[in-house]
Amino acid sequence: MYRFACDYQEGCHPRILKALTQTNLEQTVGYGCDPYCEKARELLRQVAKAPDADVHFLVGGTQTNATVIASLLRPHQGVLSADSGHINAHETGAVEATGHKVLPLPAVDGKITAKQVEDYVNAHYADGSHEHIVQPGMVYISHPTENGTLYSRQELYDLSRICRAYHLPLFMDGARLAYGLTAAGNDLTLEDIAAKCDVLSVGGTKCGALFGEAVMILRPQYKEDFRYLMKQRGAMLAKGRLLGLQFLTLFTDGLYTEIAEKANRQADKIRDALKKSGFPLLYETRANQTFVVLPNEILAFFSEKYAFEVWGKPDEEHTAVRICTSWATEDEAVRQLVESIKAAGV
Repeated sequence: MYRFACDYQEGCHPRILKALTQTNLEQTVGYGCDPYCEKARELLRQVAKAPDADVHFLVGGTQTNATVIASLLRPHQGVLSADSGHINAHETGAVEATGHKVLPLPAVDGKITAKQVEDYVNAHYADGSHEHIVQPGMVYISHPTENGTLYSRQELYDLSRICRAYHLPLFMDGARLAYGLTAAGNDLTLEDIAAKCDVLSVGGTKCGALFGEAVMILRPQYKEDFRYLMKQRGAMLAKGRLLGLQFLTLFTDGLYTEIAEKANRQADKIRDALKKSGFPLLYETRANQTFVVLPNEILAFFSEKYAFEVWGKPDEEHTAVRICTSWATEDEAVRQLVESIKAAGV
């Protein structure tokens, strides 16, 4: 069976494994204070054209989101997010467990708008009882979104403008950022994101690394004491060089872009086959995630050879699933899936 359920089922890119092996017996200081982490930090600053950014390496996505959000909010504040956002739907209440509330906004294809943020903030302060209600204190988005869709440059700029007008830090979760930046139709660059967001995470776990995320804090007012929170929330790795070395490898010679482009091309082949075979897509996506609605009997047919992630039940006769490619998805696996789609076509 070949698993298309998610994009973190394999280990890491061979170049990373080679780098880890070659440096395995080196002795370095811990907790991200080693030369590899310093080189990786500088490389990320260069790529994002953000020379003053603080760059930290954390162990995983949930720890990253929980730590960043805790660092940006005061105790009485919550975080505005799409109702489908990862922090609201897929992190087991990690944000709430650390003392803050997720304030969900109804999303369209996984995205929220500047107007929604502005309307929510205005409605909060117009309420005579607002001191008894969790205060909106920041905005969380992801690129790609939980539904695989992409923010446009204009949408990000509009969100950034409203956030800055209302003094709300804007945090972009970039767990799958590589796939979003290289998707057809994407008009955002890492430089755009760094210019308009206050904090950004750059995904490693889902984008070729063995594990780990990088956090770029882009505004000076949000930098203080972040490492204290990393340690307190279990996000700081003692053998920090293992994280820095991975990001150094990913951002050397264009590897981050190269492997993401491959994953997106594999997904394009699958989407094309699904469309030609008459299976409706749940969302129009261009990155590495594909969401399709399948009759239950067709899903049973696929399930003999492939694993997908169930995304929902539109009705009793159909199931929505996510088909996910990664940096490591093999050509032969995609070829076989495409042939199976053609054989099952309506």
